[in-house]
Amino acid sequence: MRPGIAVIDFGGQYAHLIANRVRRLQVYSEIFPPTADIKDMEGARGIILSGGPASVYDEKQPDFNPDLILGYEGPMLGLCYGHQLMCQTLGGEVAPGDVREYGSARLHIEPAEAGILSGLAAVEEVWMSHGDSVEELPDGFRIMARTDDCPTAAVGDPKRHIYGFQFHPEVAHTPNGMKMLENFVSLCDVPYDWTMASYKDYSLDAIRTQAGDRNVFLLVSGGVDSCVAYVLFNMALGADRVMGLHIDNGFMRKDETRLVEAFLREAGFDNLVVEDASEAFLLTVEGLAEPEAKRLRIQGKQASDAPAPSRRSYAESWSQYVRGRIV
Repeated sequence: MRPGIAVIDFGGQYAHLIANRVRRLQVYSEIFPPTADIKDMEGARGIILSGGPASVYDEKQPDFNPDLILGYEGPMLGLCYGHQLMCQTLGGEVAPGDVREYGSARLHIEPAEAGILSGLAAVEEVWMSHGDSVEELPDGFRIMARTDDCPTAAVGDPKRHIYGFQFHPEVAHTPNGMKMLENFVSLCDVPYDWTMASYKDYSLDAIRTQAGDRNVFLLVSGGVDSCVAYVLFNMALGADRVMGLHIDNGFMRKDETRLVEAFLREAGFDNLVVEDASEAFLLTVEGLAEPEAKRLRIQGKQASDAPAPSRRSYAESWSQYVRGRIV
């Protein structure tokens, strides 16, 4: 990966939200599964272990590569489940808490603490969601903040820049959570260059590298994703090496195809083929009511409750047309 923060995904929506928050700080972030090889994360200047619905002593906990913690020597931040797993892997102990916390809590920060908790008030509002708690800290760790029901709400080893939060700084319910994440990121020696301008340059370089000397054929639905990809391919390779194809399949919104074509033509793109295939698609699904049966029929497959197709699938005939245009 490029220099930035690696986010380890232990389930739920947490990892994607954490990655989003890091990118808002103009720092690149990339999500990895908990089974990833640490070699795949070369370039990571810091690791954040996300929360998740599992328990560290549950037999059904996610598969996990312990080298992500034991073999990584840079700054690390564990959040909720990631906090518990990190502490347990480093020699601490996790057990069911006396009180399950779910909702807003008051975080009492130790008076002498700074670093990852710098710039915060003595008492901060945070969002808790846990039943287990870290009962015994790994060697070198100390308690940095607590709540009324969780004495190990924030812990860490500042010498190694390893920290754990039992709460969720990434959610809006932790008002100063972004400050906490910003403090962690500042420890990671990362470039603050993840902007829309730099993303465009990065994407263009990546396209040129991956495409090599090959031409590109791209299906353009008219949505944001495909249109942006189409524009980037044109910018990276030039219009003579890119062919865009938009198909009106008869299921579009009224005048949508006309608007898509007009928009791209006005933007200066002449390498877009627009095909009105609505009649063929609609005839292919004639007599069918169930959406899944229609999808299978268009693909040339047999739905269990659908009559056998009387025509060759449109997908098959169109693929032959495309091959004829780009060969």
